[in-house]
Amino acid sequence: MIFYTSAITTVNNNKLLTMVLPISFADFKSYSLRLGVLALPILITQFCQAALGVVDAIMAGGVSAVDLAAVAVGSGIWLPLFLLATGILIATTPLIGEAIGQNKHDQVPHITQQSIWTAGVIGILGFVIVSLMPNVLSLMGVPENIRPIAAQYLRGVAFGFPAIAVYAVLRSYCEALGRPEPVTVISIIGLLADIPLNYIFIHGLFGMPKMGGAGCGVATALVLWINVFLLGTYTTLTNRQQFASTRFFYSFTRPNRVQITKLLKLGIPIGVSIFFEASLFSLGALVISPLGELATASHQVALSVTSQLFMIPISVAMALTIMVSNRFGEKNLLALRHVQATGLIWTVLIALVCMLGIWLFRPQLAAAFTDNLELRAQAMHLLIFALAYQLFDGWQVNVAGILRGMQDTTIPMWVTLFCYWIVALPLGIYLVRFTNLGAQGFWIALILGLFLSSILLTLRLRYQQKRLTVLWA
Repeated sequence: MIFYTSAITTVNNNKLLTMVLPISFADFKSYSLRLGVLALPILITQFCQAALGVVDAIMAGGVSAVDLAAVAVGSGIWLPLFLLATGILIATTPLIGEAIGQNKHDQVPHITQQSIWTAGVIGILGFVIVSLMPNVLSLMGVPENIRPIAAQYLRGVAFGFPAIAVYAVLRSYCEALGRPEPVTVISIIGLLADIPLNYIFIHGLFGMPKMGGAGCGVATALVLWINVFLLGTYTTLTNRQQFASTRFFYSFTRPNRVQITKLLKLGIPIGVSIFFEASLFSLGALVISPLGELATASHQVALSVTSQLFMIPISVAMALTIMVSNRFGEKNLLALRHVQATGLIWTVLIALVCMLGIWLFRPQLAAAFTDNLELRAQAMHLLIFALAYQLFDGWQVNVAGILRGMQDTTIPMWVTLFCYWIVALPLGIYLVRFTNLGAQGFWIALILGLFLSSILLTLRLRYQQKRLTVLWA
């Protein structure tokens, strides 16, 4: 069986020759195995991190629909900022991947150290911003009965922001070295810790105040600090070869403007791109909130389900970034194209499976979050719209992951700005608040934004393929 990649142009006797290079089934199998080895631990990690929000939603929903709606609103504010920060810092991954591809392992500690300096500043800024966000809840049109719980949730979760930033760098360091397993184990520990911590702060056990759904914010912050402590300890003490040869905590260098500038030049567009997409999804709770707590809660249920499923393609995308960055560092165009083809084939297959799963298990998925029959019915209806964009969402995030591995992040940032904030968000606001479509209007806008993003990012990838063909010829 043969999968064909795009044409590659080579120079021979000063003439450009074009030939189609196939990827055989054997090559596809080989690259798929490597992709799976990287993606599976990353997937478990992503599931655990996303599950923190799901656990919060389920446990807050067990208190009341108002608590669930408040957690949804609070999550809709802080999660885009969290993803903006981590998006900037995951630029550490392609930078380390490129150094490894060029066989410059001695540069890895310096890259990591400068990323940690940057993470410290970003973490403090994030803490300040999230702590101040309760002051704008009324301006956002959040209903009065939801505001106090959402504000308390935000003040609690803000303390975890510095941990988020440092953890993003340590995670990128491990994954770029091809060792995502310790991150996975620690993420599982964090998820397991989140459940009893939530219960303690929701119900006020062991002398803690009874905070209701807002207690999920404090519990989440504690989990984030537990994670960064465990991963920092592991990377410091482990004797595994990859870590032993790239210790970043010895001879810790001062902040280096050149390296930090390189990180930010690559990372800010990544973070902003992720922020544009995540905020489009998360702001849905704010846009829908004037429709009432049932509409807001049903949106959060549907979003929680699809966010978990999204962890599959984004994990593949993160693994693709690592594999592509290595080939990019090697300047191996043939291998680069084969990695891309393998990843995108799996993208389509995964999307089809997710679509089938949502369709078959909608009732069970909705029932997992609530016993309220009306809320369950509304959530099941929204899951039909979530079904429609699985392919577009998976495709665009994997193409974006490939482009990041090629250190192309600025144009994708502008693509996401156009698709999500200029097209989808205004359309979603209009359909929700000025038509009779209700919450489903926002999901229609989501589908359109993802569809446009898929097309434009694919065109960008084709352009980059042609450019590297000439540049590396």
